Amino acid sequence: MEHVANQDARGLARLLGVELADARRLLGAAVARGKTLRDARNVRREILDRAAATLSEERLRVAHREDAADGFRRYLFELKDGAHVESVRIPLFDTHHTLCLSSQVGCALACSFCATGRLGLTRNLEPWEMVGQWMEVRRDSQLPITGAVFMGQGEPFHNYEAVIAAAYVLCDPAGGRVDGQRISISTAGVVPMIRRYTAEGHKFRLCVSLNSAIPEKRAALMPVERGQPLDELVDAVREHAAARGRVTLEYVMMAGVNVGEEDALALGRLLSGIPVRLNPIAVNDDSGRYRPPTEAEWNAFRDALARHLPGQPIVRRYSGGGDRNAACGMLAGTVR
Repeated sequence: MEHVANQDARGLARLLGVELADARRLLGAAVARGKTLRDARNVRREILDRAAATLSEERLRVAHREDAADGFRRYLFELKDGAHVESVRIPLFDTHHTLCLSSQVGCALACSFCATGRLGLTRNLEPWEMVGQWMEVRRDSQLPITGAVFMGQGEPFHNYEAVIAAAYVLCDPAGGRVDGQRISISTAGVVPMIRRYTAEGHKFRLCVSLNSAIPEKRAALMPVERGQPLDELVDAVREHAAARGRVTLEYVMMAGVNVGEEDALALGRLLSGIPVRLNPIAVNDDSGRYRPPTEAEWNAFRDALARHLPGQPIVRRYSGGGDRNAACGMLAGTVR
């Protein structure tokens, strides 16, 4: 049975064979208001009966929630097959939240600094399982959830169609009502899917996890580099920037690994002429293999970036939930 949150209002109208207005009312009841399909207003009984017979309204089960001292709240969801995924609610300015969503159970990419990578891949999530994370966190929140980032467990572009479908449910005015510009999709560098994403012209922000501009170093951190090397990735980033504007590049900082002068110089050479926004963030690693930079190391790296990436925005992201090991994969790893 198809889940009500697997498609936006237009998809729901096609699936049920109803007018778009009725589909919006059904989706609005189930997603926007968090009620049941039977609570849809101004919908004929015949359509309500059809929707009830065709659509599932299953909810995710919150298996565990935990608060960090800095206001981050992490959630562990148990899925219908017993698998577990995580979401992290991120506080913004004490007025609203954004939510980090998982797109897969585990991940196949095996990045050496990532707890999810050590879990391996179990399966892809369905669109409703991603939207369901958002819905359950919203039920648990007094402040509005105004943004979503597909940066949790999994490689979103290895579950491309489902992630795009979930993003459109979240930004549908009858669904999550999240501004499309406040939805980000992050990839470790799956080049063919970046090119497809650019060609299809989706309105969500593209973020690329870079972590080193030195091919040998990046390959040691991210095995995806061996099959889809930096020169191909940068070409795809350049194409996206030309079509859509500045691309966000995520850069996980690891002391003694990728925060030296040579790393900043390599970034400057690699990204020359491409409008990017670099987001350095300190590593959150429970294995003990990697440690975040000290303030002195960060300051030196920041100064080197300013020299070698002149004119490019460099915005350090806060690494939240450190006292609760809130990086993706850490909580799910405790129940495997």
